[in-house]
Order: sequence, then C-alpha cells, then structure tokens
Amino acid sequence: MSEDEAHRATSTAGAARHLRAEPCPVMFDAGSTGTRIHVYTFIQGDSEELPVLDNEMFHSIKPGLSAYADSPEMAGHTVRMLLKVAKKTVPRLEWKRTPVVLRATAGLRLLAAEKAQALLDQVQHVFDESPFLVPDNSVTIMNGTNEGILAWISLNFLTGHLNAHTKKTVGILDLGGGSTQITFLPKLRKTIETVPVTDYVARFDIFNSTYELYTYSYLGNGLMAARLATLGALGAEGLEWRVFKSSCLPKKFRDEWSFGGLTYHVSGDPEGYAGFKLCYQEVLKVVKGIIHQPYELEDSNVFYAFSYYYDRAVDSGLIDGVRRGMLEVQETSRES
Repeated sequence: MSEDEAHRATSTAGAARHLRAEPCPVMFDAGSTGTRIHVYTFIQGDSEELPVLDNEMFHSIKPGLSAYADSPEMAGHTVRMLLKVAKKTVPRLEWKRTPVVLRATAGLRLLAAEKAQALLDQVQHVFDESPFLVPDNSVTIMNGTNEGILAWISLNFLTGHLNAHTKKTVGILDLGGGSTQITFLPKLRKTIETVPVTDYVARFDIFNSTYELYTYSYLGNGLMAARLATLGALGAEGLEWRVFKSSCLPKKFRDEWSFGGLTYHVSGDPEGYAGFKLCYQEVLKVVKGIIHQPYELEDSNVFYAFSYYYDRAVDSGLIDGVRRGMLEVQETSRES
C-alpha cells in the first residue's frame, strides 16, 4: 500500500440479516508528510463474531502538521479543511455524538516539545469549535510502540487473522517519513528473550485473546528523516547557506528538500563518485548499531510492508503499482 493508502480499507459487500451498521469516531492521522482523515462504518452482528468493515471515507492533505511548526495557525487550517470533509460524510443528526480524535506520529515526535504542543493546542481549538463530540485527550502524540501495535491489529483484522478460528498472524513493516515500525507475533520464545531492552515487547489483550508482540519504532529512521541523516543534514545548523552532498545522489543532481518545516539544499558530489557501494557505506554509518535484528526473522515469516515501502517497491519495479505483489527478501536486496 502507498503511504496514503496504508490504513485504507476496501468495502465489505453482503451484509447478512440482523446486521447493523455502526458509525465510528472520525479519526485524524497526523503523519510527518501528511494529515489524513478516516470515517469508518462497521457491520456488527448479534453473535460474538468480530465486526466487519463495511465502508471507509478517506481524504488526505499534504504537507504534515510538523511543516507548520513556526505557524501553528496553518495546522489549524488543515484540520478545518478535513473537518469539512467529515461534515459531508457524517449525517448532520450524528455530529453531536460522533467523536473526533487526532493522533500525531513521528513528525511531531521529532519537533521540540514546545513547538509540538503549540500545534496540538491549535488543533484542539479547532476541534472545540466544531459541531462534533470532543472527548478528553482527543488530540495527542502517539508513541511509537502504540503506532506499531495498532498497525498490526488493523492489518490482522483486515486480513482475517484475528478471527478466533485461526492462530496464524502476519507481521507489519511500516515506513513513514519520520519513523519506521516493525511488529510481529513471535513463534519462538527466544525472540522475546533476546531483545536488547523490554521496550521491544508489548503484551495486551484484545478480542478475548492475549498477545505478546515484538514491536519497535525507530524514530528518525523514516524515509525522509533517514535520508537527511545520511546527508548529515538532520539537526544541522546553517541551513540557509549549506549544501549537503552525498554519493547516493547523481553527481549533477541539485535540489531542495523540505521536511518538518525546514528546507535543505542537497546535491550529488560533482567532484566525487556516486553509486550503490559508496551510498551503502554512507547509510551504514547512520543505521549501524541502531537496528536490532529479531532472532527468528531468518525463518519463513510473512510480513505486509506498506507506506513508503510500497512506493519505493513500485518505483524500482519490484512490484506492479496496480496489482501489488509478494516478494522474498532476496529479491529486494538486489542492486538496481
């Protein structure tokens, strides 16, 4: 799935007798490169079976809220535009009892605390002005662990792997702009026992079952943030006059990249060399010693990779942009 499609769901046809459609909260996903709105409708039966996703309204606006770190009122404008979409989707009579909830991810986690809070306060103000129900803690930053867990639950729910009749689940790889998550249900106890710290393990109950997941969010290793870190640009001073060079870029390449409300001047190295091997060494300096390899991933495990994983797989020709596709790790590691 592309980044904007990462949490989108396809409609489920064929509502059976005695089923009823249940409206859900209006969800705002405030990512590092865009803000998305989701309005879901589920069909709930009379039995203890899981509800079925019947429909979803989805809309997105770029850039993300973090791009307005120095002008929070623009973040409020973004949310107002998305609320207009919600008003067209949710029946007017349901507005007062339909909650609105915003969860921000790595884009705001990477900001200074006071700037992130100013953005959250602005969103809260817009919510309070809206005709929708505004619960306590309706506007917050989601931590990386919960981001991975919820993505895992969503994916396994949509693929039917949380059904009581199956014990198989699939893992998730989510590559955003500011962070990347890996979450899966280990088959081997050694995977849990060999984690560097307990932050890599999350235990929770859902749908009358208990799960102990391996999950970790690497803040600063999302596509945009890691790209800038490889260039030595992330957190650097003097952006107005510095040009950040890399052998990962063509020698004659020169451009401006914007992320988190900042603009970076980047280029290839006109007097140096470019190519995979040199680029690999640059990237290795950024990730070496940071990324933990789970014990059992050498065995056969099925993972769904989405967001920028999908975009880059399409760009490189590894999968078809319409049909999607399944790959083995060996195929993704080949040099292009």
